[in-house]
Amino acid sequence: MLTERQDAILDYLRQFQAEHGVPPSTRDIQKHFHFGTQTTVVRHLRAMAARGKVEQCVNGSWGLKAAEVQAHLFTVPVFGTIPAGLPAANEQAADEALHLDPSAFGLRRSTRVFGLQVRGDSMLGAHIVDGDVVLLQRKPPEPGDIVAALVDGETTLKRLVIEGGRSVLRAENPRYPDIIPADQLEIQGVVVGVIGRGKR
Repeated sequence: MLTERQDAILDYLRQFQAEHGVPPSTRDIQKHFHFGTQTTVVRHLRAMAARGKVEQCVNGSWGLKAAEVQAHLFTVPVFGTIPAGLPAANEQAADEALHLDPSAFGLRRSTRVFGLQVRGDSMLGAHIVDGDVVLLQRKPPEPGDIVAALVDGETTLKRLVIEGGRSVLRAENPRYPDIIPADQLEIQGVVVGVIGRGKR
């Protein structure tokens, strides 16, 4: 069983690896926890390694064991594409699954999200480009949220704004006009993260 300080170090390792893609150095850990020496850091890491939580990498740094990394991930289904342009019919077959660390997006493991691949350039101003994958959560939207919306039977990715008491879907590209639903507006998800896959 880990000590309270070792649990904190483990959490730091998870967060650091999620943000940077590589483990922190012992100096990073020493600085973060205000340890007097790196020897103290190594002593904690060796105790954690004996309990199967971390391992020493070839370059000498200490990182999460593969099983520990895998256990911390969650699976996100990606359901085809969504137009970031004019609304279009959208297929609803999951054709990919991503394995992500929820902490990298400020999410809890219990948060249920799904992904859609972006097609088009209407959300350039929000740094969402053609080919990116947006992560969406089914929750009530707030004005200003970027949403996947079903508009009069067709789907689109836009920012939700309220003007004159009615909902308007607005692009982040001046080439595209506002979309004002004529009949139906159903918010299918609110964007909670973006995975940059498109060309920038």
